[in-house]
Amino acid sequence: MSVVELHYRRMGKEGATPIVILHGLFGSSDNLGSIARELAEPTDQGVPAFDVYLVDLRDHGRSPHSEATSYPLMAADVHALMEKLGLKDIVLVGHSMGGKTAMLFAQRWPELLKGLVVIDISPKEHANNQDYIVQALRTADLSPGRTRKEVEARLAQQVKEPGVVQFLLKSLHWKSEDQLAWRMNVDLLDRDMDKILGPIGPETVRVRTLFIRGGQSDYILREDLPAIKEQFPNSRVETISYAGHWVHAQAPDEVVALIRNAATA
Repeated sequence: MSVVELHYRRMGKEGATPIVILHGLFGSSDNLGSIARELAEPTDQGVPAFDVYLVDLRDHGRSPHSEATSYPLMAADVHALMEKLGLKDIVLVGHSMGGKTAMLFAQRWPELLKGLVVIDISPKEHANNQDYIVQALRTADLSPGRTRKEVEARLAQQVKEPGVVQFLLKSLHWKSEDQLAWRMNVDLLDRDMDKILGPIGPETVRVRTLFIRGGQSDYILREDLPAIKEQFPNSRVETISYAGHWVHAQAPDEVVALIRNAATA
């Protein structure tokens, strides 16, 4: 299976330490835009600006749709992009699905990484709690003439968390003047969901790694920590007690500070 040429945005200081940011399932690079903008600017305390890359993974955002998805495929796409851009000594940051992609990347190409930051995901298999979202996306009426408000109202009937509805709507765009469409490849993501929820594999990662954990999230449980430390011996875990799975949205200042520390250590 061939690699996909990923869409990305760049901001910050050319020649500085590169930070590459990967979003989660059903998302896009826009989800971490505020984090990237902070990292792209120097601080009053003397922390320099970074060279920041926001990436859309395959079948998401403005990157192409494909015929299959898996963590090896997504990691290979990211590797191809980094080779194209000539990046090295990279701080690779990933949330959720992007975090698993980053972990697998670190297994295969550790020599390219200065550090790894994984936001609220562990390397294990996760339960399927996404089915109701997939069904809401698949059954949304996107026939010509439908408005965003009508699609939002239909989504809200099936997805009861207002924040999740607004998150999903960020991937709704006007394909033509009167035709809405999802940017993500909904049918493919539904078909390959078992691969997205699956583990990354048992290989040890010795890259310096920071796990940022939401204290109100169940994606990294306390009982997962010994296995994470065994597989990632050069790692530490920081828990933001009041945050859930969307740690970067709920605690942006803390996440930015942690990434900065990881990138300058």
